[in-house]
Parts: sequence; C-alpha cells; structure tokens
Amino acid sequence: MSTLVLSHRLIFIRHGETDWNAEGRLQGQHDVPLNAKGRAQAVAAGKQARAYISRLGLDDVRFIASPLGRTRATMELAREAMGLDPFTYELEPRLMELSFGEWEGLIWPEVQQREPGAARARERDKWRFQPPGGESYAMLGERLRPWLATVTGDTLIVSHGGVARVLMAMIGGVPVRDAPLADIHQGRVLVFENGRRAWL
Repeated sequence: MSTLVLSHRLIFIRHGETDWNAEGRLQGQHDVPLNAKGRAQAVAAGKQARAYISRLGLDDVRFIASPLGRTRATMELAREAMGLDPFTYELEPRLMELSFGEWEGLIWPEVQQREPGAARARERDKWRFQPPGGESYAMLGERLRPWLATVTGDTLIVSHGGVARVLMAMIGGVPVRDAPLADIHQGRVLVFENGRRAWL
C-alpha cells in the first residue's frame, strides 16, 4: 500500500479499555462499554491531547469519533478533560472497528480450537485475511480511504485499534505486513504527520 501524505495533523486516540479488552476477546463492532480503567485512560488521553494542541497553538481542530459507545464515551471524557463541551463532536461510521464477524466475543485460543485452519491462515497474512462474516485489514483500508479524503485540516479522532493499524499503513509509513502487529496503546495519543507517526 502506498503511503498517503496528509497536509495536516491527524491526532488519534484509541478508546479506553473495556472488559472484553481486559479478557482478550475479539471485540470488533460489538458495543462493549468502557470499564473504570478505560474511563481513566480516556481522561488521561484528553489531558495529553490538550497539552499537545496548546503547545502547538493549533486552531480549529475538528473532533470526530466512531459511533460505537466506547468511542463516544472516550471522546466525551477526553473533551471534558480538555475543558471543552463533551458533546460537541462529529460521528463517522467509517471509523468503526474492523468487524471480526462470527469470531466476535471469542478469545484467540477459542478461535484456534474451533477453526484451526482459518486461525493459521490469519497468522500467515493478517492484512488480507477475512474472518467468516467479517472484514480484513485491507477491506478496512478501502473503507477508510474515502474518509481520509474528507479530512482537510487538523483533526482529532477517537477510534479503534484496527483503524489505527490501517492508518499506520496508509499514512504512517508502516509496511502492511507489520501494521497488523502494532501495539495500539490506550490512554495515549498517536499523531500522524508528514507520512510518519509518533506516540506522545
């Protein structure tokens, strides 16, 4: 995948932890709420984003979230921590997490036990593998590409781990073979700029 170079900053926050995250379950597009740790992570990320935006003197930052409950809650807690109206932001369905289809709710050892061949196929090529009834990272990239064309200024988004991995390949200079393996931290801010990415 060729790297797109944006002419502005894309500030990324992953939603805070949920109980399914803590249990290692494939969450996908299931609407699982934040737990107490996740709410604290959202506040921490908001404070980090506020410091970054203030330091650079960025004006007119656009705020956009995935419509799932965990991302909306993270955005609202983060904006409140930034001293902003918690509810003044946009929703974008194309920022929803990668769908794991029939595997959602399972932990990886359960997938390996139920569908060992498919589990091995995913390990061989995580970028292109499509779970039954779900999406591949490559398909998520096709969903995100037209959305990226609508982002014309400095933007802060709250989205998901899979989305961050695809953005790493699309606008962060990470090879597609490596992007699905990247750790995407909760409670921290990731900035994409000039074809590169950096954690604050």
